[in-house]
Formats: sequence, C-alpha cells, structure tokens
Amino acid sequence: MFASWLAVGHTDMRRGMNGLALQMQEALGRDPHAGDLYVFHGKRGDLLKILWHDGLSMSLYAKRLERGRLLWPATGGDVAPISAAQLAYMLDGIDWRNPQLTYRPQAAG
Repeated sequence: MFASWLAVGHTDMRRGMNGLALQMQEALGRDPHAGDLYVFHGKRGDLLKILWHDGLSMSLYAKRLERGRLLWPATGGDVAPISAAQLAYMLDGIDWRNPQLTYRPQAAG
C-alpha cells in the first residue's frame, strides 16, 4: 500500500518529472522511488502535479482547475500526509473540509 504526501508550500510548476523527483530527494529528504504519491501545487493554486514511481517507471500527472482554487491544508513542515479520500476530493475540485462541488463546466472551450 502506498502513501500520499503533500509538498507543503508552493512549488515551481515549470518543473517536470526529474525536477520534482530531485526536490523530493534533496529538499524534502524523501525517496521518490518508494512508490508513494507526492502532490505539488503552485502559487496560483489552480494546478497540481502528482509524482509516482511504480517500481518500473516514474509517472507525472498534472491537473488544472478551469475555475476556482485547490484548497491546500496549512500545515507545518515540508511534507504532510493526505488520505486517499482527501486526495480524491482535491482532484475533483471539492473542498475536502466540506465536500461540495465547487464548479462544473457548462461548455468546452
């Protein structure tokens, strides 16, 4: 079973897979190849990236909200644990503290 971790604070979202893995290893003292999910967000709060290594290769998932902001927990330290349910709410743009849909697009484009 893997764990999910939030990189507390803002991350430069121009970073790719290698840059985020290096940040996890050097700045946060975590092993990016351990099989855990590492979640990052930028200053604007509408984009997140998830880094995951499955034992064979590394994957990078990016999600941008069309409207609204991701609700990021205010915690101390460099990383904070997040439950699978909280991560699922966050990915759906739902306030994990009070689960309600924040926005649903009406049209594409």
